Amino acid sequence: MKIMDGNTACSNIAYLFSEVCSIYPITPSSPMAENVDNLITRGEKNLFNSTPSLVEMQSEAGAAGALHGAALTGSLASTFTASQGLLLMIPNMYKIAGEMLPVVIHVAARSLATHSLSIFGDHQDIYAVRPTGFCMLASTNVQDAQNMAAVAHLSTIEGSLPFVHFFDGFRTSHEINTIKELNREDILKLVNHKKINEFKNRVLSVGSKKQFGLAENEDIYFQSMEARNKYYDAMPDIVAGYMDRINAIQGTEYKPFNYYGAKDAEHVIVAMGSVCDTIKLTIDYLNTNGEKFGLIEVHLYRPFSRKYLLDVIPESVKKVAVLDRTKEAGSNGEPLFLDVLAALDNKDITVVGGRYGLSSKNVTPGDIAGIYTMLKDNPKNNFTIGIIDDVTNLSIPSETIKLDSKTEEIKVFGFGSDGMVSASKDLLNIIHSETNEYAQGYFEYDSKKSGGVTISHLRFSKNPIHMPYYVENPKVTVVTKLNYFTKYNMVDDLLENGILLINTNQNETIINNIIPNKVKERIITNNIKVMIINADDIADKHHLSGKISKIMEMALLHLLGHDEAKDALVNGIQEKFKTKGEDIVKNNIEALDDAITSIKEISLKLTIDEKIDDERNIFDIIENRKGNSLKVSDVLAIKDGSFPSDLSKLEKRHTSLKVPAWNKENCIQCGQCSLVCPHAVIRSFLTKDKNEGIPLLGNEEYNYTIKVSTLDCTGCGLCASICPGKSSNKALEMKDYYPSDVKEYFDDYKNPDVINKYTIKGSQLQKPLFEFSGACAGCGETPYIKLLTQVVGPKLMIANATGCSSIYGGSAPATPYLVPWANSLFEDNAEFALGMKLSLEEKHNRIETIIKDNIDKSSADIKELYQKWLDNRNDYDITSKIVSELNSKDIPNELKELLTYMNANSVWAVGGDGWAYDIGYGGLDHVLHS
Repeated sequence: MKIMDGNTACSNIAYLFSEVCSIYPITPSSPMAENVDNLITRGEKNLFNSTPSLVEMQSEAGAAGALHGAALTGSLASTFTASQGLLLMIPNMYKIAGEMLPVVIHVAARSLATHSLSIFGDHQDIYAVRPTGFCMLASTNVQDAQNMAAVAHLSTIEGSLPFVHFFDGFRTSHEINTIKELNREDILKLVNHKKINEFKNRVLSVGSKKQFGLAENEDIYFQSMEARNKYYDAMPDIVAGYMDRINAIQGTEYKPFNYYGAKDAEHVIVAMGSVCDTIKLTIDYLNTNGEKFGLIEVHLYRPFSRKYLLDVIPESVKKVAVLDRTKEAGSNGEPLFLDVLAALDNKDITVVGGRYGLSSKNVTPGDIAGIYTMLKDNPKNNFTIGIIDDVTNLSIPSETIKLDSKTEEIKVFGFGSDGMVSASKDLLNIIHSETNEYAQGYFEYDSKKSGGVTISHLRFSKNPIHMPYYVENPKVTVVTKLNYFTKYNMVDDLLENGILLINTNQNETIINNIIPNKVKERIITNNIKVMIINADDIADKHHLSGKISKIMEMALLHLLGHDEAKDALVNGIQEKFKTKGEDIVKNNIEALDDAITSIKEISLKLTIDEKIDDERNIFDIIENRKGNSLKVSDVLAIKDGSFPSDLSKLEKRHTSLKVPAWNKENCIQCGQCSLVCPHAVIRSFLTKDKNEGIPLLGNEEYNYTIKVSTLDCTGCGLCASICPGKSSNKALEMKDYYPSDVKEYFDDYKNPDVINKYTIKGSQLQKPLFEFSGACAGCGETPYIKLLTQVVGPKLMIANATGCSSIYGGSAPATPYLVPWANSLFEDNAEFALGMKLSLEEKHNRIETIIKDNIDKSSADIKELYQKWLDNRNDYDITSKIVSELNSKDIPNELKELLTYMNANSVWAVGGDGWAYDIGYGGLDHVLHS
């Protein structure tokens, strides 16, 4: 048995079958291509005793083109993708299927960008490609991701039709679980080498005297399409045959459709993907308590085989609920529901369909129990689970059930880049290797690039673990940031007599003052043991500043009673840091001892007074990780994906314990600290208050001062690093956190225009219109975006490509921009920005036309303003003042509306991950590039 995630399990098999891999990275499928690249680097051989060729293309469309070319010239080829990346492959997928090429595309299924971008998992991308002619095979869990990958590759060779093999993005792709590995030699015995030779002999080659891709007319095109029917008809039997052969090796029971549950069930759910494991657990619980429920687990989705479906459905079934992990707006039902409905059309069975799990929405046994109750009592079509729909009233309620699980659960709250996810993954491997127990790990990520909340859901058991939903009753909860207690529900699910481990540099008194009474009451009532450790101090002591993950890992192993696992942790440190020097290895190992001895137990007491932070709006609720509680009616205002700008200033994430402190005696007023700050947390201000700051060089009417928003600082230290200071004495030094209130400066203060804004110093006296983003500490891109907003100002409009900049630029609900910003897709950015420019130009030209049509019949004062606008139409500063005057006068309503719109919006548009295109009316006469 081995521990690995779904991406690794799948790509290990894909590697064995591939001669060519054409790739392009897209979350959450990227680790599959990375694994293939690593295997090539290590010199691993595929089944044909060669090393695959790998090429990274310019886009997913390019990867599909190379995939097509490689297969058409006789190579077994594969690729890995998700979401819009799969959609970009659609044109070539039609070609590959039409030419009957043995290709496999492995997909970590993911949401599509609609009203918003989402990197998380559902089946929207999968359903979007079902007409292409690709066969489609679904995996339920990490074990399946390996086994079904083999079935897909073996079947595509045998049946001469391409496959999409898919599993749930993040839920399966990134879940770590214990699986039984397929043996290379066993797989090799299953390969039909005769079929491979037939394939290589029928495709394009110098000696083949064949051509592909000719234009066909109405005389033969239709017939050629129909000529391939027999291959699709044969494919279910081919897949079933290879499933049987994998079953013989692995001890599994795969079929195109698998039935699970009571043999005489009357109520059955049909589903595919990871939810099937949750349904099985729910069936076990409910059937043990007297019910007779069942599940049909779909593996072979295309070709959809009525024969194999009818083979497994019990004769007793009266009602069926079909679950789709997508929403097909405007349809009579979602795709799987319609397939099942058609397949059962001559059966006396009521079939209803419902939606679940979009964008990785958690699905619990209670949700599934609600479906079975609905089926029994009052079948409801077009239902939803996991949300509260109080607008169209399609949701069905979840039920409260408690599974008798024999698993030990742990929950670890960390923050992006603190290493706790890596530590949790290492913990899974160590405990598995030390105890031979099964292990499962799933990791919730914030979409922020750094500093966002991460939650590691860990399970251990003597039995296989198939629980694809969040940990519900942890024995131990670990929290690495004390201020999380003021925002999130950290202990509501912690077991009675459980353990809470907090990493903090605060003492018992301060901790008692910070943790709210409602949290302390839960802890006291349930006899939860509260332990603290100052991992940051231990790291500093051993010259490992900021590197707390191994320290926390050792502390957690100790609390779990696995002190003997320290040797495994030491071995891991030696292996990981052996190239870094003996000191690094020694410091890490010595820190482990301190991790054990530094853990202390504290007591919590209820305090008399407590300030309760009220959640007044959607922003507060989402920020406090309670977004799952929002009803459909709560989000009507953002149904089109729009959010108010400038919300990131409300987050105050407090991600760093060290922030810059200003020593004014050493400051030369250069502005470089503010210039390089990735998050706009350090800024320079001019004031006439002579008690603040230092006299402004060259203009002693003002004093110059530096302010730091400490709660927004990420502690990267770039400001202190670049500070030249005086005589080698820096004006900035990174020190322990201290509170500072700078809201009045950062929100409202406007510096006087006494220094040219096209200089470094002058630009940094302009208010940044991009602030407190979710970018990584020390990000090299964001200072350029911030500078662009300072120099161009409010006449900026941004078209952002999907990528790193779109995530730190707009992860709902936090929006760091104070100027208009929109994200379309990864691949259309220049065109998207061009469309903005054309739209603004059209409105600008329309204004000019209306003014010219009305100028001669207007009063003298309006005529003067009209002419002034025409003479200065490209000067935003002048026209914005004219607009204010015109709007107070009697002018045509259309003109008033257009002038208001243009004045509120921009005369610039920006595109790309760091490129700014001067496509507007005035502004910078050069291009900024990051």
